[in-house]
Amino acid sequence: MPIREEVRGRTLIVHLDREDKRNAINVEMALGISAALDRLDDDDTLWAGVITGTPKVFCAGTDLKDGAGARTDRGGEYGIIRRQRIKPLIAAVEGPCMGGGLEIALACDLIVASTAARMALPETRRGLVATSGALFRVTRALPPNIARQLLITGAGLTAQRAYDLGLVNVVSEPGQALADAQLLAEDINASGPVAVRATLAALNEQYAAADATGWEATGRAQEKILASDDMREGINAFFEKRPPEWKAR
Repeated sequence: MPIREEVRGRTLIVHLDREDKRNAINVEMALGISAALDRLDDDDTLWAGVITGTPKVFCAGTDLKDGAGARTDRGGEYGIIRRQRIKPLIAAVEGPCMGGGLEIALACDLIVASTAARMALPETRRGLVATSGALFRVTRALPPNIARQLLITGAGLTAQRAYDLGLVNVVSEPGQALADAQLLAEDINASGPVAVRATLAALNEQYAAADATGWEATGRAQEKILASDDMREGINAFFEKRPPEWKAR
């Protein structure tokens, strides 16, 4: 299975386990993520969650070949992006965290990243736009000019740079992101679970109106892209492993 679940104490760990595809999200993975996070929210014995990839890669985003429709009713894109979560969730990042992979991390409450991690939003390099929350979430997590640079160039962030800018909570040695994320989860679990959930709910409520506006703006951007020749060229160039020839239309 491309998604594995593991319980450590009161923490549910969700493993993305499709390394041969760089953990790119297809429909099967989205369903697995959604089921795991349903379990996290619905099981009273679980108080926190961690989502992680493999030791070499966190997630490369949408599987451009098999990822169409990779969303669920309760979780939205990837089974996580639009989820109204009840309990805290930590992203533990090793290796590439690209495009939709970074959007998964942005949908979590906290991020732990090893020095082997690299984060980027390369959608415009393929003639696309970020459609899973980055157009508004990354501007909250990072200074506006840094966020803008990530969204319209091929720039990326190391874990240390992301930490310095306030995106990452803990920087780990290579191979230690999951262990450090579990320690962070245990630290959360030492607090009253009702108080933690009420705090997160209050924080999320304050962004509800802005989120609605963000999704509307994202939808309009996506409509423009779907009607463009550049999108088709970008995707074709990706599969053909060549530089795209943009037409600006």
